[in-house]
Parts: sequence; C-alpha cells; structure tokens
Amino acid sequence: MIFSAFEWLVAIRYLRSRRKEGFVSVIAGFSLTGIALGVATLIIVMSVMNGFRAELLGRILGLNGHINVSSAFDKGVANYISFGDKISELGGVVKVTPLVEGQAMASVRGEARGAVVRGIEPRDLMQHNILAENIKKGSLTMFRGGRDALVGARFASLYGLEPGDQFSLVAPGGRSTVFGTVPRTKRFRVRAIFEIGMYEYDSSFIYIPLRTSRELFNYKPGEISSLEVMLNEPERISVLQKEIQSLTKTPLRILDWQVANASFFNALKVERNVMFLILTLIILVASFNIISGLIMLVKDKGRDIAILRTMGVSRGSIGRIFLLSGMSVGVLGTLSGLVLGLAFSLNIETIRKWIEGLSGTELFSAEIYFLSKLPAEVNPTEVVLVATVTLGISFIASFYPAWRAARLNPVEALRYE
Repeated sequence: MIFSAFEWLVAIRYLRSRRKEGFVSVIAGFSLTGIALGVATLIIVMSVMNGFRAELLGRILGLNGHINVSSAFDKGVANYISFGDKISELGGVVKVTPLVEGQAMASVRGEARGAVVRGIEPRDLMQHNILAENIKKGSLTMFRGGRDALVGARFASLYGLEPGDQFSLVAPGGRSTVFGTVPRTKRFRVRAIFEIGMYEYDSSFIYIPLRTSRELFNYKPGEISSLEVMLNEPERISVLQKEIQSLTKTPLRILDWQVANASFFNALKVERNVMFLILTLIILVASFNIISGLIMLVKDKGRDIAILRTMGVSRGSIGRIFLLSGMSVGVLGTLSGLVLGLAFSLNIETIRKWIEGLSGTELFSAEIYFLSKLPAEVNPTEVVLVATVTLGISFIASFYPAWRAARLNPVEALRYE
C-alpha cells in the first residue's frame, strides 16, 4: 500500500477540530465546501450545455432534415419526383421530402405577423415523427389537402386559434390583373396544432398542402422550392453532397445542417468551453485554501513533526501524512460535488418549476432560450474529466505543504521548547 495505517491515523487526527487548531479545521471545511460547489457547478453547467445542444440538434434536424437541395438560380426544382427517386436510391438516404417554402403574412381577425410557410404532401407530413408525435390539438388525419393547415402552439395561442378556426396567408408579390397588382391571398382552416418545444418553430411555422403552397407562392405545376433529404448517418453529408450533384447536370444549391446552423452550434461550443475554464477557477480558489490551511497546520504541528522524526518516522512518511490531509479534503469535496451535481442535473426541470412557483418569476423564457423546458444531459466522460481535474488540483495543492513538512529540521523545531 502507498499509505500505511499509521499515516492514515495521524492524517485524520490532524484534520479533526480541536480547540487549539480549530481555525485550521474551519479552513479545511471551507476548502471542502468550495471544491464541492465547484465540481457541482461544473457538472450542472456542462450537463445543461449538453442538453441544449442535444435538444436543439434533435429538433432542428428532425424538422429540417440533414441536406436541403434547391436550384442554384433561385427558381423552382422541376421534375422533382424522378430526381427525388434517384436521391432515395443513394446509400444512407432514409427519406426525401419535396417542399415549397416561403415567407408569408399570416392574418387573423385583423392582426398580422410574418410566418414561415411550408408546403408538404399529407403523407410526408405523417412521416415527420417530430410533428406527428407532438400534436397537442386536432389530428393529422384531418390534414388531407386543399385549404387545411397545421400551426404551432404559440402561434395558435397568440391569436386564440383552435382546430376548425380560419386564418389567411398573404404571399409576397402579387398577380397582375387589369386592375393592377393584387396580393395572392388564401384562406386556411386549422386542422391540428403542434408543439415541439422550440419557440421559433412553435410561433412561426405553418404547414399547408404542397399543391396549395405552389399556387400561393406562384410556382409552376410540377415545381417545388427544394428537396429535404434525411440520412441515417448525418456525418456522411460531404459524401452525399457530391453524389447528389452527380445525378444531374443542372447546378444545385446543396445546404447541409452543419453549414446552415454553423454559427449557432459554434457559439454553443465556445460558450461551453469558456464556462468550463471559468468555473474551474472556483476549484482553483478552493485549492489555495487547501495550501493555506496545510501550511498553517504544518506550522502548528512543528513540534509534533520533530518528535515523530526523533522517534524514527521517515521524511517520506511525514510528507505522506500531510499529503493525505490535503488529498482527503479534495476527495471528500469531489465526491460531495459529484453527488450534488448529478442529483441537481437529473432533476433540474423539477427544481426549476419549484423555484418558479416559489418566487413567482419565470426563470427560463422560451422566447430567449428557444426551448420551452430546461434540458440537461449528463456525459459520463465529462464527469470523469471534472473529477480527475479536481483531484489533480488537490494533489498539486497538497504537495508543497507536505514537502515543507518533510523538510522540517527537528533540531530547529525543538530548540526553544
């Protein structure tokens, strides 16, 4: 064994609170608390960051697909049925969905706001699991064609819409008549209301039948704005992009999910790394308490160290005793922080609701944070990393005081006793 029973006994005895050395024990207690809070905070923040990324990635990719294929000349994609069948035959492609997408003005009872309108075939909408599994009101079976519409929960809540209610969509641009340019306007009936938990989609996305959207946005018969491609391995996008372009001589604009959301996910990654560095400073501050506490302990125990040395205890054994004292604080603080951080992370949504109910304030606004609930995903690798870094810092902080204790000259320590 690295540490003997004698060294454990003396180290634990030195950490106990006694009348004379009580202040040293108080410092050790503050060090333990600081390390525990630092570890817990790191685990909680990293888990929330992971949860944000996983939730946003799942919702964004579940709704938008991995690759979006459109014309390079800002016009519709013709012969999309045969072209979509060719893409479907490529390895790794799960589904190809034709879309007509555009910006429109949604008007309800005299009030209007911008919306993202997506035209989609009813059978394709049924296969959109993230929508089909999150219908809050109404039914997708009512979405058959014509003037049927599927709207987000926050959009419906804003205007007080329920399944069966009607609203209008006004497309940009208009159609020319003998009386001038007339806006293209169509009236739709709400058939179902979805809520996927992302504010942007729940408040501004509207789904209508593909044929109707083609008329609304003035596409020619047989044309669409883009093809949405879903893959079984999102990482294979670079290979699939080349294969898709090789299927036709017409120039295409192929946009993958990494490029489309690059700034967003890069910002999350940078923020996550910066938060890790900043919160590690809490552990560093606590480690300075370990250093100061052990140095004071060495000074107070100078006579005891000298007596132990004259009794035959080696310098290495003295050093290990004080190293154990410091490491004990680090280990106990790390374990306490792990338990606290994991318990908080696994129940963070319940805790959030409890705090909001107690304080009467909204801590997590969907308008700001995009999601309607606070996500957390614990990564075992990161938990091990945090624990390893903390224990390493505790060891380094304990090394210098232990070295000083081992180097103490018993003659000098007992000269004035």
